[in-house]
Amino acid sequence: MFNQLFPNVDWVKMWEATYETIYMTVISTGVTFILGLVIGILLFLTSPNQIWANKVVNFLTGSLVNIFRSIPFIVLIILLIPFTKFLVGTIRGVEAALPALIIGAAPFYARLVLIALREIDKGVIEAARSMGAKTSTIIWKVLIPESLPALLSGITVTAVALVGYTAMAGIIGAGGLGNLAFIDGFQRSRDDVVLMATIIILVIVFILQFIGDFITTRTDKR
Repeated sequence: MFNQLFPNVDWVKMWEATYETIYMTVISTGVTFILGLVIGILLFLTSPNQIWANKVVNFLTGSLVNIFRSIPFIVLIILLIPFTKFLVGTIRGVEAALPALIIGAAPFYARLVLIALREIDKGVIEAARSMGAKTSTIIWKVLIPESLPALLSGITVTAVALVGYTAMAGIIGAGGLGNLAFIDGFQRSRDDVVLMATIIILVIVFILQFIGDFITTRTDKR
C-alpha cells in the first residue's frame, strides 16, 4: 500500500537526499551558533555603557548584520556564487551550499543573541565588573550562563529556518530534499515525490524543535 501511495519515489535517492539535508543543517547550525554568538557578544559589548563601548565598531557590525539579515536567501545564494566558487571550487552540491547557509543564518542568530544578552539583569554584570572580573570571565561566567536558555531557544529557531534554507538551496543544485523535490518531483510532475520530501522535511523540523525545546527547558533554572 505504501508503494501504491508513492509509486514514483526512489527510496535510495530519498534517503540520500535526507542525509544531505541533515548534513547541511547540522554543519551550518554548528558554525552559525559559534559565529552568531561571537557577533552577538561583540554587538552587546560595544553598545553604549558596556565594557567595549565603541560607536564605530557597533555601527559597522550592526549594519553588516542588518544588511545580510535583510537579503532574501535565494538572492543571497546568487550573490555569493563567485565567493562560493572561489572557496569550494564549485557552485553545486552540498558543500557549495554551506557558505550561503552560514552567511544567511549567522546575522539572524546574532540578533537573537543580542536580544538574549540585553535581557540579563544589569546588576549581575555590574557586580562582576565591580569585583574586577576580566572581560573573558564576564563572557564565560556571566553573559553566556545567564542567557543560555534564550541562546538555545534562538539556535533552535535558526536551525528550523536552516532546514527551509536547504530546501531553497536545493533548487539551484545544492542537493538535499529540496533538490530532489524540484528535479525528480516538480519538473517531472511527480506529486508523490514532492509530498514525501515535504513530509520528511516536516519530520526533521519537528525533531529539531523537540530537541531544542527539551534542552532549553532543562537549562532554564527559573
